[in-house]
Amino acid sequence: MSASHLVLDAEALYRELVQGVRLLRGPDTRLVGITSGGAWLAARLQADLNLPGAHGVISSAMHRDDFAQRGLSAREPTRLPFDVNGADIIVLDDVLFTGRTIRAVINELFDYGRPASVKLAVLVDRGGRELPIQADYAAARVTVASRQSLALLRDQSGGFTFQVEIVE
Repeated sequence: MSASHLVLDAEALYRELVQGVRLLRGPDTRLVGITSGGAWLAARLQADLNLPGAHGVISSAMHRDDFAQRGLSAREPTRLPFDVNGADIIVLDDVLFTGRTIRAVINELFDYGRPASVKLAVLVDRGGRELPIQADYAAARVTVASRQSLALLRDQSGGFTFQVEIVE
């Protein structure tokens, strides 16, 4: 790891994301967060927007095109506590990069049913797409070298305070 890094104001980005999700959602929209950062965002948005019901959590593990190399991760499995058929869904993720995770998540989502619509909202779009996938809403767009990564972290107390770091 390099000693140099840039820290983004993730709380400010989260406030932008709240506004974007308000614009995207309809009266019956369901939130689904991608493990793990997207799930943290979905949980906080569900509470902050006073939405009824529970948010969903979705894993990309079973549909990844690099499954043979990565295998199953120890992350949270898919949990969708509502009927996917006919649902308007907003998928949430912390960082959009190549688009491969989103492709895998959409395949996983369709294993549970056929939603009426699926929208994507992300905290940060870092570019570098390898697939034709685009966020409906991104709180920020940043340029990051391919050898660098962005990570969404929760604070020590387990609360939903976010910090996004760019580290080599």
